[in-house]
Amino acid sequence: MTAWNLKGVRYSKKAAQQLKNFNPDDIKSIAVIRHAALGDMVLTRNFLIETKNSFPNANITLSIVSNYNRGVPEDLIDRLHIMEVNEKNKKSITNVLHSSKDFGYHDLIFDLATTSRSLWLCKLNKAKLKIGFPYRVIYRYLIYDISVPRSDVNFEVDDMLNLLKPFGLKISYPLKFNMPGKSVNRERPYLLYFTSASTPTKCWPQKSFTELIRLLSTTYGGHDHLILRGIEDWESVNQIMNNLHTAINVFTLDSVSSVEEVTAYVKGATLVVSNDTSIRNLAIVCGVPSVGIFFLTPPYRYLPQHPIHLAVYNYDGSIPSVNQVLDTVNKLLQ
Repeated sequence: MTAWNLKGVRYSKKAAQQLKNFNPDDIKSIAVIRHAALGDMVLTRNFLIETKNSFPNANITLSIVSNYNRGVPEDLIDRLHIMEVNEKNKKSITNVLHSSKDFGYHDLIFDLATTSRSLWLCKLNKAKLKIGFPYRVIYRYLIYDISVPRSDVNFEVDDMLNLLKPFGLKISYPLKFNMPGKSVNRERPYLLYFTSASTPTKCWPQKSFTELIRLLSTTYGGHDHLILRGIEDWESVNQIMNNLHTAINVFTLDSVSSVEEVTAYVKGATLVVSNDTSIRNLAIVCGVPSVGIFFLTPPYRYLPQHPIHLAVYNYDGSIPSVNQVLDTVNKLLQ
């Protein structure tokens, strides 16, 4: 094949030469670097599926960091590489060098992180080709053999898949994630709410969540309304429950914490309502209708072009009202 004439894609001289005799069947080893938390990790599943389909003879190594190890798609990879994070010195050169040696040689390296650690992994390890989507132009020349433009106005999964397209590979649609696990078995259908996020600043006000759940628990009285609690102390939903004490179909899921348990409740839900956080990404990969509430971060990065996943946001970045979220939920349920 040849280097496709794709505007915006940069090929190094090495890449242009390699691609002249490139055959996906000849690739034996691929490394995918994904140093990310649960929500971003599960979205990587589609990229791994497409990579395996495109390079059928390759063993796939996934590189993660030790402090982000929830939701690792071990069912889709052949080897797991863990880069230890030293909490006292998170940029310890000793950790970087040791992890680089353990990382090993690969025919292709796909960097889906573009962090200081992933850049060093790419720089210190040889490969036929290194592929990435850095925001900074300089890294296109210093680190990667093939670089693809990246934008926060795109769904992140599409940005990842763009790394395969310079090879002329065919991508399958609709997106497949093949998230393992079974849905929880409950007698009554239910709506699932997650009122927390990675930081308090990304959380829709508890007062707004309380009012939303009050209205929905009345409108959809045939459903239970389950509130999933976060794992940190500040993620308590006690105040919400105190204000909803008269509702007979609202419950908390205090003891649900493992990824497997959370996934089971997500898979069984009629609808998931969540802030911009991992729970909504789980809904996306499980194919469960979702409503995401955005105001601090742009919604497009986690907004697939699919009618069962909607985002509520204002053009000026202000906090959406209860009625805005309520109308969006009703649109999906009715």
